[in-house]
Amino acid sequence: MDTSATTKYPIVLVHGLFGFDHIGPFNYFNGIKEALNNAGAYVYVAKVSAAHSSEERGEQLIEQLRALNRQTGVAKFNVIGHSQGALTARYAAAVAPELVASVTSVSGPNQGSELADRVRQVLTPGALPETIAAAMSSALGSFISALGGERKLPQNALSALNALTTEGVATFNQTYPQGLPDTWGAMGADRVNGVLYYSWSGIIKGSLFSESLNLLDPLHNACRVFGSFFTRESKENDGMVGRYSSHLGHVIRSDYPLDHLDTINHVAALASKSVDPAGLYVEHARRLKAKGV
Repeated sequence: MDTSATTKYPIVLVHGLFGFDHIGPFNYFNGIKEALNNAGAYVYVAKVSAAHSSEERGEQLIEQLRALNRQTGVAKFNVIGHSQGALTARYAAAVAPELVASVTSVSGPNQGSELADRVRQVLTPGALPETIAAAMSSALGSFISALGGERKLPQNALSALNALTTEGVATFNQTYPQGLPDTWGAMGADRVNGVLYYSWSGIIKGSLFSESLNLLDPLHNACRVFGSFFTRESKENDGMVGRYSSHLGHVIRSDYPLDHLDTINHVAALASKSVDPAGLYVEHARRLKAKGV
């Protein structure tokens, strides 16, 4: 029996915007929980709003961590958040550090997303297009949550969008700066208030025609299009988050050849990759174990 990734504290996975635990046989963290379990890790998947502010999602996460604490007697948890899930995890660690052993940001917009900035610019505050888009996106969030068995979670797509812009995250960072680098592109403190901080992310490399089966991946193609809207990190982004925008705590690596959805193994499992996305989580669990958490 493999126990190489049996961490002292259980792992909690936190999804990003429009995410979920599972819908039928389809998991947001595709094959990742299974890979961690097979290596001996105990894993939970958080159930937070598909679309809402990072603070609201963070409060939901804290509530679940406390519930797990009561149910299992486990004092702390290793929280791994993908995309907005990273901000959600950061909030929980800042507000309730007694519940969190470590925070790991995977493709997290820790300095904001230029893609969210472009969307925010198109949707004039208070104008009809914004109202319609917000209503439709919130309804989509409710639909996703309902399919995942979480009908009662609140949804607010406009709050989610504002939370992901450069301006929105800058405001968030003023209150919750734990683990952030002091200078652009650097590493941040790897331990704050007893919580370990880590991050990793990827970037889209080369031309589409050099990427084998990614030619057939509509999600990857969409990420390439989204990446064309970036200016500050135009050459180094994963389609939704810039490389240096993702830095938090100890940066394991921020230029894996993976797009934003590859880092949760979609649809990377179908394409030839030099990096195994699920394997990165197992490797990290072993790293956490070595750190004693």
